[in-house]
Amino acid sequence: MAPFDDSTEGPMKHFVTSIIAVLAISLPAAAQNPAEREQDRWKLSDLYASPAAFNDDMAKVEQQLAQFGQCKGHLGESAQRLRECFDIQSELYKRFYRMVVFAYETHSEDTGVAASLEQRQRVTVLGSKLSEAGAFVSPEILKVGKARIDGFFRQEPKLAAYRHPLDDILRTAPHTLDDQGEAILAAFSLSSGAADSAFEILTNADMPWNTVKLADGKEVKVDESAYSHYRETENRDDRRRIHEALFSKFKEFERTLGVTYYANLKEDTVYAKVRKYPDSFSRAMDGNNLPLAVYDQLVKTANDTLPTLHRYFKLRGRILGIPDMRYYDISPPIVKGIDRKYPIDEGVQIMLEAVKPLGPEYVAAMTKGIKDRWMDVYPRPRKLSGAHAFGAAYDVHPFLMMNYTENYNSVSTLAHEWGHAMHSYLSNKGQPYPTANYATFVAEIASTANEAFLLEHMLKIAKDDDERLLYLGSALENLRGTFYRQVMLAEFEREAHARVDKGEAMTGEKFTKVYSEIIRKYHGDAQGVVKIDDLYTIDWARIPHFYRSFYVFQYATSISAGSLFAERILKGEPGAREKYLKLLSSGGSDYPYELVKAAGVDLATPDPYRAVATQMDRIMDRIEAILARRGK
Repeated sequence: MAPFDDSTEGPMKHFVTSIIAVLAISLPAAAQNPAEREQDRWKLSDLYASPAAFNDDMAKVEQQLAQFGQCKGHLGESAQRLRECFDIQSELYKRFYRMVVFAYETHSEDTGVAASLEQRQRVTVLGSKLSEAGAFVSPEILKVGKARIDGFFRQEPKLAAYRHPLDDILRTAPHTLDDQGEAILAAFSLSSGAADSAFEILTNADMPWNTVKLADGKEVKVDESAYSHYRETENRDDRRRIHEALFSKFKEFERTLGVTYYANLKEDTVYAKVRKYPDSFSRAMDGNNLPLAVYDQLVKTANDTLPTLHRYFKLRGRILGIPDMRYYDISPPIVKGIDRKYPIDEGVQIMLEAVKPLGPEYVAAMTKGIKDRWMDVYPRPRKLSGAHAFGAAYDVHPFLMMNYTENYNSVSTLAHEWGHAMHSYLSNKGQPYPTANYATFVAEIASTANEAFLLEHMLKIAKDDDERLLYLGSALENLRGTFYRQVMLAEFEREAHARVDKGEAMTGEKFTKVYSEIIRKYHGDAQGVVKIDDLYTIDWARIPHFYRSFYVFQYATSISAGSLFAERILKGEPGAREKYLKLLSSGGSDYPYELVKAAGVDLATPDPYRAVATQMDRIMDRIEAILARRGK
């Protein structure tokens, strides 16, 4: 998740979306890889050569804040003055986000260093100051008015870079407060998110996790990291023990987690009322001017195509030899006994071969990034778990954090994160700073498209059917987790918000009841597809993304668009690659829905979402053909 919410108001709306979703992989701490080379560590010195250089920029931002404050009350004086003030703010944010990347990534590479945590806290406080300092801009632009602003554009050509941000301010006039109101809301940004912080501390630091003994006698403390690892174990009884240990602990804290989530929803409701929106859903969608039909079509089409998801669960049960599928049976790989290793150099080469359909310039830029050490590769003690890409340092380059373990999932994650990095690279290269930052709505398109390219490449080079089953099974599980699971969460999230918006008091028990109906529907409980025991209906309480409201649905929209773009490029459709690369180079130069539509995919229609189901069906056809060859 992003360190700052991209829904923050202001002429740039530039709070980072470029630290794209820390993936849903959580790896236990590992010893430093003995094969680690200098080449395998990123060069944070590209950002700042020393702590003193970082502190110098901190001082410069404070100075520029004072300079920017002198713009208040003067934005309407002339076209030149407006451009000068926006240039100051642009430079402020550019410098600030370079500091953010350095602070967050320094902490990521070693979370045990107190100085880096303090540094991260310093930039968080500074971000709040920036938000407060810019609170006057929107109300003042609205007072100047559209007619005068349009005249300024005719008088000052250098204002062109700010056309879309200014149009967006004018568009949101009905929801913008006066100077004092905006300043108050900006001041509250420092105290908002308390529910998220409480959830994070409880579930990462204070939760007293259960310990279980596995069939081999090993005792395991079942936190989220252990759960992510052991839920794939071949021993079914061990999977059940692991699931029961984790979910029973969340059930134990159902009341507390209900309070934190309810607090988060109430905060959204308050902001929606203050901003004069009918509900919190409308406010969230309006942040990037998204048609409500996008969400509606996504949920409806996912429900309409649930037979495809149920077919997958049945196929999984058939391959694993499980006639009575349970919730703890949906994670283990469908191919057993393959211990294929992909050393990092091989993984990189595979990725570069896979993305060749995007053209030599794309491959050359990615190759340069690898050579120039944009990436931190291996797990180490106290290194942040998971993987992410952070592309907000506009004048430098993206940075990628991996915890590479040489399995196929690591190769897939590698392609995913480099998709994010290349999206940021192309946007920063193709756009002036004010429109370089892209919205969350398009953030997962490049990453999921890269995974599609990888799958097709791996199927071409697979040595036997076991390898093909490995890749096909991994792709199926990725589509399930990124499309159907995220839509399931999105359906619950919208219902939870709607109830709180209407004034209904919600408890952990009530959230569980709402979720139980949805999770059982998606897994075909009533049809005997996957049995969902009562304990697992507490699953909602584990989801950190719920504290960044209406975020999860964008995984599903992105994988739908990304899969379609990849399919068209692989088929060699005329202009498909050019349209796709133009999208990646467009940053935030227009509203994200319009950018994707211009590239050829309308996410307010059912077609992209039906394409995901069709893709899953095609993969299952290929798996069943392999099984038929084996007489199974």
